[in-house]
Amino acid sequence: MYIKGIAKIDNRTKNLVKRLLPNEIAIINHKDLDEVAARSLVEAKVQAVINAAPSLSEDYPNPGPLILVEAGIHVIDNVGTEVMTDIIEGQEVEIHFNQIFVNGKIISTGKVLTKEYITKKMAETEKHISKVLAKFVQNTLQYAQNEVGMILGEVKIPETKTIFKNKHTLIVVRGKNYKEDLIAIKSYINEVKPVLVGVDGGADALREFGYQPDLIIGDMDSITDQTLRCGAELIVHAYPDGKAPGLQRLNEMGLSAKTFPAPGTSEDIAMLLAYEQGTDLIVAVGTHSNMYDFLEKGRKGMASTFLVRLKVGSILIDAKGVSKLYKNKIKARYLAQIFLAALLPFTIILVISPATRELLRLLFIQFRLILGI
Repeated sequence: MYIKGIAKIDNRTKNLVKRLLPNEIAIINHKDLDEVAARSLVEAKVQAVINAAPSLSEDYPNPGPLILVEAGIHVIDNVGTEVMTDIIEGQEVEIHFNQIFVNGKIISTGKVLTKEYITKKMAETEKHISKVLAKFVQNTLQYAQNEVGMILGEVKIPETKTIFKNKHTLIVVRGKNYKEDLIAIKSYINEVKPVLVGVDGGADALREFGYQPDLIIGDMDSITDQTLRCGAELIVHAYPDGKAPGLQRLNEMGLSAKTFPAPGTSEDIAMLLAYEQGTDLIVAVGTHSNMYDFLEKGRKGMASTFLVRLKVGSILIDAKGVSKLYKNKIKARYLAQIFLAALLPFTIILVISPATRELLRLLFIQFRLILGI
């Protein structure tokens, strides 16, 4: 296997994919490569991925590496963090199977991931997933005791210009299948016109589909400058002590924002905000709601998410995966059945009506005359 291309480098894969061009080589430092990151690399049409860290998780069968390999992307794994500095972005890189060269000099080597190797490792981790689950539940319950104040009114909810009361709210997170799910509920968005809330990169997703976010909430570290300047109301997720690193970026851009100090994830506080502001219904797209989702995000528990969903559950609809309900194309025989069903009442009307019966008789006589029978 010989590959040559321009290298693009970043410790954060979600930032790297924004500037990748087709056939370039992505150099990442992404432990336990998750599905969303892998699909974004596939969409960028890279020809190879060099990962400084191990792509395969030892705790759960993460699908990211398999997605890359099945897309025909050459993956060299666990080459070491030195590669992030030994190669300069924009340099031409040559790959000879598991060896990486720059200017004819070998820079690093790693493990080439194959489909057979990945599936074998995924099967091995699946065997001890019960132990991981037990630890995950224990961590969730432990942290839930510390974060229970989040749903008991101890967290101050910021006032917003955006009006939620008596409206539906659509909360979009850049999670698994978020694009497919947005397509599946397009008619709902267009007809109901819910309040549109983008959580970090979810705001970019909304604009990608032609929608204007009403409110953007999150750490503000994975959103494009263009989206931040789109006119949406901005709320920065701050630590419980009030520190908000994301606020600095907005200040440098000359943008004003409020802060929301709270534990948990940004999608949690987005739901809590909409709920406390009186929304009638919350529709969530791309959110993280199970153990695999949180393990992919590097979290060992889901305390805040468990608590928030416990509180807002009566008005929450999770649209995650809804696209799978509509994934199959309509078969020709179904269309034929629909056509025949519609034709049946029309035929009955023609037969019952005296006028149409006479018309059909005249047409039949004309037909016989033409054929000479």
